[in-house]
Amino acid sequence: MRVIGVSGIPRAVPFKRRRWPGLSEREYRIAQGHDSAAVLVADGEILAAVAEERISREKHTGALPLGAIGACLTQAGMELSDVQEIAHSFDHASYRALYSLTETARELYREVLAPEIFDADLRLALPRFGGAITHVDHHLAHAASAHLTSGWEECLVVVIDGMGEAHGASVYRAGAGALEPIHRISAADSIGILYSIVTLHLGFDFNADEYKIMGLAPYGDPHRFQSFFADAVRLTEHGAWSIPALKLAGSPAERERHLPARRMLQERLLPERAPDGPLAPEHSDVAAALQARLDQAVLHLCRHHGRQTGLRRLALAGGVALNTTANARLAADGGFDEIYVQPAAADDGSALGAALHRCSLHGEVPNRRSPTPFYGPGHTESEIERALSRVQAHTRATPLGSLGDACEAAAELICQGRVVAWYRGRMEFGPRALGHRSILADPGRPEMRDRVNELVKLREAFRPFAPAVSVEQVDRWFEVPPATELPYMTVNVSVRPEHRQTLAAVTHVDGSARVQTVSAADNGDFHALLRAVGRRTGREMVLNTSFNVKGQAIVDTPEQALQTFLGCGIEALFLENTLVLGT
Repeated sequence: MRVIGVSGIPRAVPFKRRRWPGLSEREYRIAQGHDSAAVLVADGEILAAVAEERISREKHTGALPLGAIGACLTQAGMELSDVQEIAHSFDHASYRALYSLTETARELYREVLAPEIFDADLRLALPRFGGAITHVDHHLAHAASAHLTSGWEECLVVVIDGMGEAHGASVYRAGAGALEPIHRISAADSIGILYSIVTLHLGFDFNADEYKIMGLAPYGDPHRFQSFFADAVRLTEHGAWSIPALKLAGSPAERERHLPARRMLQERLLPERAPDGPLAPEHSDVAAALQARLDQAVLHLCRHHGRQTGLRRLALAGGVALNTTANARLAADGGFDEIYVQPAAADDGSALGAALHRCSLHGEVPNRRSPTPFYGPGHTESEIERALSRVQAHTRATPLGSLGDACEAAAELICQGRVVAWYRGRMEFGPRALGHRSILADPGRPEMRDRVNELVKLREAFRPFAPAVSVEQVDRWFEVPPATELPYMTVNVSVRPEHRQTLAAVTHVDGSARVQTVSAADNGDFHALLRAVGRRTGREMVLNTSFNVKGQAIVDTPEQALQTFLGCGIEALFLENTLVLGT
């Protein structure tokens, strides 16, 4: 069976623009269904996966993922007629009654959320598709994406995000080839929504910049606003929580924009920060207290259901599962023997779960631990040559002949203090660059963090960079057992105290780092580069950040790689085995 899973709610933002004209662009982000993607699964095997933003270049787009569908089919060498089913990772039909309580909600359901609306739009856009269109409950799709790539037949599965149809968190018992729902928390108590509202209040973007709050939090004092967030997120029985601010009275239009909760923050917490305003210590303190309460709430939920079920393995998905600080707290608690975070845990990954779930109903999914998720498009040497020919007046291209030669040349430049872009193979699926669309630098140069932030990434100075290290050396530099595998960059670990000064470029202010381990088996080309760096420094490690600049999606094509290279402070670009320098 061949299934394409898709995510996104294409009409959500256009509906909001039409229904409430004149809002700011930041206000229009307060909607369901961003991060649309497509994933092609055949006979239970993942053949291709890509977020629509990588194709359309519109970050966090919720549009119909037509470009992503096309890219998946091209990568797999298939036609649309080869696909039996398209599975959408939302199914609002079961919640129609809930969306009938107000005229605004009824209008939203009729014009945006009803499955038949999505079906009609998809049929119109893909008139030659004759297969079935199905819909999968959003949290079930997230849960399937985690369970069916975990390699575990039995485990506890926890999904936490902003909102899936009507819920903010769901807990499942996975076993005997099925996912049994055992607990749900309403979207009216969604900690993901609260985190996003505070993100907006601190001057960043809702449904986009929550990871910036996580990066800002270690600079603050969590105790200053501890009592506020203890009251804002009230931990209750059965591992649940209550968030009164999300249930404050207001008109439908006000509640659609979370204005009652936002007014409460303005009155009881601190004034709203303008997006271009200065960051003051109190903003860091709010971020710290919010993050601390999130850590406590996630631990409260997972610990309770781990004890209730006796399950010692935990699989996580949903946008909140990308919070590496909360994941570190879970790992340190010891309540679970193993924790797995599906690497595309946000809504792009729900497309993966929708496809896997539908295939699992036919018994086709082998449930193997997903390797490093290089499921995106790859590009040929001829495509690279054509792209280079278009910028030959501005670049010098040197073919190096082999992976080994490219690794040696890149390692030499990195060790000289150069900032290098590394582009090869198929693109990563998920938000993290894991060594195929990466910007790399020497983590042993303290100035490199500020240099890459200011001249290359063009982003906020407080945001940390991640180290990529060989799995053979991870325990030498970080406080983890030997051969610990952390291939997806989904958890923070502590840098060994004796190395924090020498690894200042990748050590956050709290002594942690969002480590990516690299093995020869799952990520061979990148591992070869780390080995080449290690032969020069004794440290098989690089600073690794995604190949993009602020406001831009991670590059997909060779043309995009060259445009980004020429538009910022990257000093060398490796397109497969070709070294590109500026003129």
